[in-house]
Amino acid sequence: MNNSPTFMNNTKPEGMSLPDWVQQHLEIAEQSAHLNAFVHLFKDEALAAAQNIEKAIAHGKKPGKLYGVIISVKDNICIADRPVSAASAILKGYVSPFSATAVERLVAEDAIIIGTTNCDEFGMGSASTHTIYGAVRNADDADKVAGGSSGGAAVSVQIGACHLAIGTDTGGSIRQPAAFCGLAGFKPGYGKISRHGLIAYASSFDQLGFIARDTSLIRLAYDICRGTDEFDSTVSSAAEAAEIPVSTARLATLSDFFPASNVFTQQCFRLIHELGKHFNLTTTSFNGMDYLVPTYYILTTAESSSNLSRYDGVRYGLRVGEEGSLDTMYTQTRTRGFGAEVEKRIMLGTFVLSEGYYDAYYTKAQKVRRWVRNQLETLFQESDFVLLPVTASGPWPIDYKSNDPLEVYYSDVYTVLASLAGLPAISIPVDFENEKVHLQIIGKPNNEHNLLAISEKIISLSLK
Repeated sequence: MNNSPTFMNNTKPEGMSLPDWVQQHLEIAEQSAHLNAFVHLFKDEALAAAQNIEKAIAHGKKPGKLYGVIISVKDNICIADRPVSAASAILKGYVSPFSATAVERLVAEDAIIIGTTNCDEFGMGSASTHTIYGAVRNADDADKVAGGSSGGAAVSVQIGACHLAIGTDTGGSIRQPAAFCGLAGFKPGYGKISRHGLIAYASSFDQLGFIARDTSLIRLAYDICRGTDEFDSTVSSAAEAAEIPVSTARLATLSDFFPASNVFTQQCFRLIHELGKHFNLTTTSFNGMDYLVPTYYILTTAESSSNLSRYDGVRYGLRVGEEGSLDTMYTQTRTRGFGAEVEKRIMLGTFVLSEGYYDAYYTKAQKVRRWVRNQLETLFQESDFVLLPVTASGPWPIDYKSNDPLEVYYSDVYTVLASLAGLPAISIPVDFENEKVHLQIIGKPNNEHNLLAISEKIISLSLK
């Protein structure tokens, strides 16, 4: 169990200086170093930023919207003049010359970055164990995983070292670790926040998002970060949808996602039906649940095969074997630089894009993705939100080895639905049956504010 002191809110005590406030959070991070949540702590830089903010305020500057908020940044998101590696040997030692747009916008509102957080290499994993920095450990039980790929981000908030973590979600990489660590994890709809400065894994899926204890802080961070960006043409210019009165919200759940043999998901099913006493709830089915995970992995491995081809030892990062031929340098650099999980996904992606298999796999997966979106569009004609579990289990032992190589991949079945459709989704902890039950809520496009509002309402309810 984690016994270090924690700060559960982002309100700086009256009379405490901002540097002292930052120092207390740095000490928490240092005391919890055994959990391996942080890759780099920016101790001197964070304290200097706090001092500069206080000086500016003393000279009449109005405090920013995030004054007093300490944040962490996942190690696949760029911060100017700071190292970023995506937890990969191929980028170890690389220093970014610029900051991600989301980071710039948060810092402009006086957020203070305490450090960068550990993750699965290039965001490829569900446990934050595929990392050159060693596995991230869950603060509630250090012998169990924190989830992934944003496991370090989740633990940085879980221990109280920061109030808000910026992570990335490709197929559940924010929502699942948030659930494993007892927090709220929010993935906006695709294109709502600029991906400029995010080291790509699967470009049509990747989305920046947030982990926190407080959904109101997530809402504030989302509003600060969202909006068009000249560096990312995929950012949506669509306005937020009109407010839906929470009391009249129409909820739906999908019966296929609650196997009778799984005690964990059945508890979530009981929670959802308890919510039916407070809201209009419909239970329906989803045709094609078995296609979700294969479709997701075909498409994301194909995109990762393309995106990671840039890491060849020529322009930046690791370079090995340059005394030989160009092919030798490519081979040795990529062999030394990439971990086993990344190599596996690159090979799978190259295979599904290869001549003779492209139509059989990649093209068909794109058709299934469109079909999934169409099913959800039909469902949302009669409903405002879809309620599902986040996972089929709690965190597993950190040294767990499955006999089935696909077992961990299939654990993503609950979260990839929203990712395939590019929809906003959130994982929230709800008090139910004398424990925390984690609920996933998926919303319509451009309904992030409504999604956060219904989340806050559900969290506030007194449920049996």
